[in-house]
Amino acid sequence: MSIPRTQKALLLHKVSTPYVLGESPVYHPGPEEVLVKIMACALNPIDHAIVDPPYTQLFVTYWPFIAGYDGAGIVVEVGSQVRNLKEGDKVLFLGDSTYAKRSATFQQYAVVPADLTATIPDNITFEQAATLPLALATDVLALYNQSAAAENISLRLKPVWEPEGATAYAGTPAFIVGGASSLGQCAIQLAKLAGHSPIVATASLHNAPLLLSLGATHVIDRRKSNESILAELSAIAGEKPVKFAFVAIPHDPELCRLGRDALAPGGALAIVLPSPRAVPEDVANPGDGKRVGFVYGSPYLPYTREVGVAMYKQITGWLQKGLLKPNPVEVLPNGLAGIPEGLERLKANKISGKKLVALPHETP
Repeated sequence: MSIPRTQKALLLHKVSTPYVLGESPVYHPGPEEVLVKIMACALNPIDHAIVDPPYTQLFVTYWPFIAGYDGAGIVVEVGSQVRNLKEGDKVLFLGDSTYAKRSATFQQYAVVPADLTATIPDNITFEQAATLPLALATDVLALYNQSAAAENISLRLKPVWEPEGATAYAGTPAFIVGGASSLGQCAIQLAKLAGHSPIVATASLHNAPLLLSLGATHVIDRRKSNESILAELSAIAGEKPVKFAFVAIPHDPELCRLGRDALAPGGALAIVLPSPRAVPEDVANPGDGKRVGFVYGSPYLPYTREVGVAMYKQITGWLQKGLLKPNPVEVLPNGLAGIPEGLERLKANKISGKKLVALPHETP
């Protein structure tokens, strides 16, 4: 396959300015990397947040910046030491756009580590595959990272791909706040893999059929008051104490408090934010022996790489067996050129229960 020297890319030239179409070099892979022709990339809230402070300072490390974390495509070049992939393989991956524009996904090609990819089975499209990498990695790292590094502030639960992790939590309730978000949809499915029961999620009720199909046993209307939601959760759980809660929409302090208050003493709460400083003190230190875990959702860090590699070894099998289902998809028109309008819709909270996906090689 002929590989071009340059490619179309969506560029951010400076802080608080619009993304614009431009060109970027096509890089070649190192010994343990592969070059992927990106057939589909998905949009995430972080992609519009990083345009402005404070997120620009946290996530933009070069200019012009290329955003995009979720990608799926075809391997077109293989590093000299790669043994698990070959040219023509279909893969999904999580780009590291924060530190390396070569792996960003709002462009037509990306270079990524071979061990942080998963092959896409025939029952999954590129568009579907692109919905998963960032949300799944964030959830897995929040729950299962066992690293002893001080930077790791995850819950350190037993991973669902290990025998003990598939039984340790069986029959215990799980409570997912924000179940229709990408993070929430993955959290529901991980809870099902872990054997939790019941699995109770909050969401808009029009998304209830979707969440039930993913493994939720009950869906509570997110518009209810925290007090009403907790009462309904208690009635569903019965005599079983709720020892696990997951907050997938963490920027609302009241939703974090909902997760905290749902827990029985000694329970574990996962919040998908990178630091306890990002939540109120009464959530970060809830008392009653409750533990709170946080996460930086990247498998590229020294203390996250091991669990990231372990996760990627599971994804193909999960997808083949239907144990992991992608988000519902809406494909944007005009390839990369359609992304800015999609990001505006995300920013305005006009997307519910689905993932916006662009096809970079359909860029005019």
